[in-house]
Amino acid sequence: MNIPPLENDRVKLTLLDLSNCKHLLTIAQEKDLIYYSPSDISTPEKLKSYVETAVDGYNNKTAIPYIIFDKLTQTYAGSTRFGLIHWETKVLHIGWTWIGRNFQGTGLNQHVKFLMLEYAFETLKFEKVEFRIDERNMRSRKAVEKLGASLEGVLRKDTLMSDGFRRSTSCYGILKEEWPSIKAHLIEKL
Repeated sequence: MNIPPLENDRVKLTLLDLSNCKHLLTIAQEKDLIYYSPSDISTPEKLKSYVETAVDGYNNKTAIPYIIFDKLTQTYAGSTRFGLIHWETKVLHIGWTWIGRNFQGTGLNQHVKFLMLEYAFETLKFEKVEFRIDERNMRSRKAVEKLGASLEGVLRKDTLMSDGFRRSTSCYGILKEEWPSIKAHLIEKL
């Protein structure tokens, strides 16, 4: 796959790989940054393993992982990815997103999601984009609702967390026919 960078005036997303993993070390060690995720990135070794898993997904054509560069501050801000890509049915997930605390609430994530949605629907020609979020993570749930995603249901106790807790997952989706009006709304906000 030849994946171009995704960028606008605020943010640039480039493929995440082991060579640029070093830019995420400090952010990854922020306390409870990915509290609602079953992943662990809290040490350099665990972050490397996380990136290796993302790269394996890319090599197997089931994921496209990105490193996030904030053009406003000229610094790396975190990571995100397309995952669970089903090329035949044209459905994929956007998730595995984490950005440092200094970037949260700045509008950066909206720019990231806009670029990813635009690429998924307009370049890859996918039919549906899904988001799966820990039911307890109200901040992330509200963020995807602001994007225009619809709550489709809750998978009860479907994900085992690293501490042994079984979380329930809120499933959101955007259909390709919804994208034009969602895009127009997001452009107004951005």
